[in-house]
Amino acid sequence: MTTDHTLDALYEIVASRKGGDPEASYTAKLFAKGRKKIAQKVGEEAVEIAIASLVEGKAELISESADLLYHLTALWADCDVTPEDVWAELRQRFGTSGLDEKKSRKKKGEM
Repeated sequence: MTTDHTLDALYEIVASRKGGDPEASYTAKLFAKGRKKIAQKVGEEAVEIAIASLVEGKAELISESADLLYHLTALWADCDVTPEDVWAELRQRFGTSGLDEKKSRKKKGEM
């Protein structure tokens, strides 16, 4: 299995902009607006991906996917989650049926 470290590199750049000058960086401006705005952007990009997959071409789907990944890295950075945290979770799920994995999750409100 090969690994592309582009997302890790993007995360590092995005995280480095926390506390930066909002006048000089879109990313710093996004962080200045807060987690609610970052989460909103993730949701918007996810919807744009869904639309692109249904009614637009491959190029638009790729472009919107890149936008989603960028905003997702910003949300991770704001929540102190690293790509490695996510990769570790994915590695833990390898070899487990998706149906079994879903059953093993606790429902909201369960302890």
